[in-house]
Amino acid sequence: MTKTRKMLFGCLFACFGAATPAFADLSVRIGIGVPLPPPAPMVEVVSVPAYGYVWAPGYWAWNHDRHIWIRGRHVVARPGHAWQHERWERRGDRWHFVNGRWARDGRGPGRGHPHRHGHRH
Repeated sequence: MTKTRKMLFGCLFACFGAATPAFADLSVRIGIGVPLPPPAPMVEVVSVPAYGYVWAPGYWAWNHDRHIWIRGRHVVARPGHAWQHERWERRGDRWHFVNGRWARDGRGPGRGHPHRHGHRH
């Protein structure tokens, strides 16, 4: 093995070795929940989405030992679906994060989007 390859493998090993504890810590925190409830949602100024987009509201995420605000964003609409935003659920004495997702709304294309703006006819 050449000296350059050995150095490259050494650097990669060091980088992955340093990153592994962070990933392990993150998966443990998600699995067991967090001790603190999220703060009240922040007030956001919602701009009118372009045609074919819907507003996904901001939410509180957990980062190491505290909540941080993730700003709302526009996402591409899915006809026949409604966006169910990210949220926290209390389970016993812990709080668990639930990812946002698309759910069938049963009302046909372009319906059931509570935060939909800018619809063109």
